[in-house]
Amino acid sequence: MEIQRGGSRPSGRGPENYFSGAVFSGTVRIDPLFDAPDPARVLGVSVTIEPGTRTAWHTHPLGQTLIVTAGCGWTQRWGGPVEEIRPGDVVWFPPGEKHWHGATATTAMTHIAIVKKLDGKTADWMEQVSDEQYLAQD
Repeated sequence: MEIQRGGSRPSGRGPENYFSGAVFSGTVRIDPLFDAPDPARVLGVSVTIEPGTRTAWHTHPLGQTLIVTAGCGWTQRWGGPVEEIRPGDVVWFPPGEKHWHGATATTAMTHIAIVKKLDGKTADWMEQVSDEQYLAQD
């Protein structure tokens, strides 16, 4: 058994090439939660995204689960509508599904992201989400 005490691992900033937004100022905070040792592959982080900021388009080789814990966000899979997500919502992105997620234009969002590593890789990052894509509402 291993216990990792809250606050024992430092927070980090989200890399600018993985996030964008009209008001992006590097204010994406990533707090590591767990990274199971081999042979396990699961990894979990808590991500806080400021208003107007979102991830770039990306996929996950083994899928991704998001658990929204605070605020209000938007997400979209390639070819689908922009959808609102709120605390308590759980979002599953199947392996290889191109998508993005982030805060709304006016409200920050925090979510727990759970992924599995495949050959040490958790995501394939792609192009930035344009303001037009981000603000498109059906």
